[in-house]
Amino acid sequence: MSKKMQTRLKTMSFAVAMALGGNAVHADERAEMETLRQTTLNLIQILVQQGVLSQDKVDLLISQAETKAKETVAWQKKADAGVVRVQYVPEAVKKQIADQVREEVVAQAKVERWGDANAVPEWVDRLKWEGDLRMGFQGDRFSKNNAPEFFQQVQGQNVTNTTMDRDRFRLRARLGLNAKITPEISAGLRLATGSVNDPVSANQTLGQYGTKSSFSLDRAYLKVHSDDTLSWGTLSAGRIPNPWFSTDLMWDDDLNFEGAALHLQSKDQSAKTWRPFATLGAFSLQELEQSGSSRVPSKWLFGGQVGVEWVPSNKTRAKFGLAYYNYRNISGTRNPALNDVQFNGTAANVRQKGNTLFNIDNDGNVNTNLYALAGDYQLLNLTGMVDLNLFNPVHVMLGGDYVKNIGFSRSKTLERTGFDVTPQTTGYMARVAVGMPNMLLKHDWQLSVAYRYLEADAVLDAFTDSDFHLGGTNNKGFILGAQYGLGKNTWLSARWLSSNEIRGLPLSIDVFQLYFNAKF
Repeated sequence: MSKKMQTRLKTMSFAVAMALGGNAVHADERAEMETLRQTTLNLIQILVQQGVLSQDKVDLLISQAETKAKETVAWQKKADAGVVRVQYVPEAVKKQIADQVREEVVAQAKVERWGDANAVPEWVDRLKWEGDLRMGFQGDRFSKNNAPEFFQQVQGQNVTNTTMDRDRFRLRARLGLNAKITPEISAGLRLATGSVNDPVSANQTLGQYGTKSSFSLDRAYLKVHSDDTLSWGTLSAGRIPNPWFSTDLMWDDDLNFEGAALHLQSKDQSAKTWRPFATLGAFSLQELEQSGSSRVPSKWLFGGQVGVEWVPSNKTRAKFGLAYYNYRNISGTRNPALNDVQFNGTAANVRQKGNTLFNIDNDGNVNTNLYALAGDYQLLNLTGMVDLNLFNPVHVMLGGDYVKNIGFSRSKTLERTGFDVTPQTTGYMARVAVGMPNMLLKHDWQLSVAYRYLEADAVLDAFTDSDFHLGGTNNKGFILGAQYGLGKNTWLSARWLSSNEIRGLPLSIDVFQLYFNAKF
């Protein structure tokens, strides 16, 4: 066969292969196409050699094949413009991929509850909103025998009214968000009404010609609780809720703490009759930068508490805690020279009334005074609670609190202030309540009576209850209370707080409160 003939046969075989294949040649099909090309070439050569095909028929066949091949290639190019080729995947691999995808989709569907008509995204389940709203009336009644406020101010007491009765509408609103970030870490945020300069009250007095109430950051903290990392407790840091087992003899109900607290408690407490616990805390009271004109260190509170809860049955529950609180760098230092201000920072930055004070000012102006705490404060506090569910659903609840300032030194106070101070360092409270522990449902009720006695330097007056005696220490008296449920998480509460001073200038104050409460 001539060389020209062989060339034309090769061309024809390629064209026939294209016509028979009907598809463009791809890298993974080269072996198959090469076999088909060689088979076609050999077949044509045999037919020509045996005289089955004449030269004219071969030329016609080649011409038709070339024309068909060109048409097929042109059509295939247009078709391939919108087609994505996929390599061949074995059936076993296909099944493995399908099973894996199916498992992932089913798992995601379970988590996100695709088939639930009321389902919400997964991240929403990690957020929990809570809040409460309280509004009502407060009436303050002052005895006509009280010493005028002028004499109270001479003693450094934070008193602006001692004889004029006062009536006002008050509101407290709080809105909180708790977020579960991981199984071990959660976060809490809360906004509340009230003055940003008052740490012990979120109340807002109404009647300011429609002026809007302030709403500020009340809490912001992170909490770590993990069976692996911290199997015996939780660690909270930031602006946190009160971590102590306590009453308002020590800490006002609205008070939050800035720092860190570690609460230790067995993870399987609920199954035990005796449930011990312990709490450690370190809190910043006032951060101060020392310089050439100020030699005052920052003020701190360190505390520790140990206790136990006893639950012998579902009808009896008792809890006791013993705490030690150590205030650091909070007592005052008198400025040593005229116009010297280096110890001004030792003045009490936040206070209500009652603690023993002295004037540290030395600026030469007799009309200005700067008061600081005269004594030191290291507090030993014993708190107890007994809940008897003997008349289900009516409970009998007994509570007691005792505090002693063991850090007050008469000699140090004399050295610091220049005058002798008789120690007034003891406080206690007893309370009896009958009814439901919490106002959760309609017709829930509770009646209570309490007596409290709190000497001037038993606790720091800045952080104790802000309602009794209108806040502070150096007071004693009774509290009568009543609560009644109006519906689910809504109730009325009323209190009568009657107090007198323990020592010093006369100051008798009665407070009546009537509030509508709602919790959500």
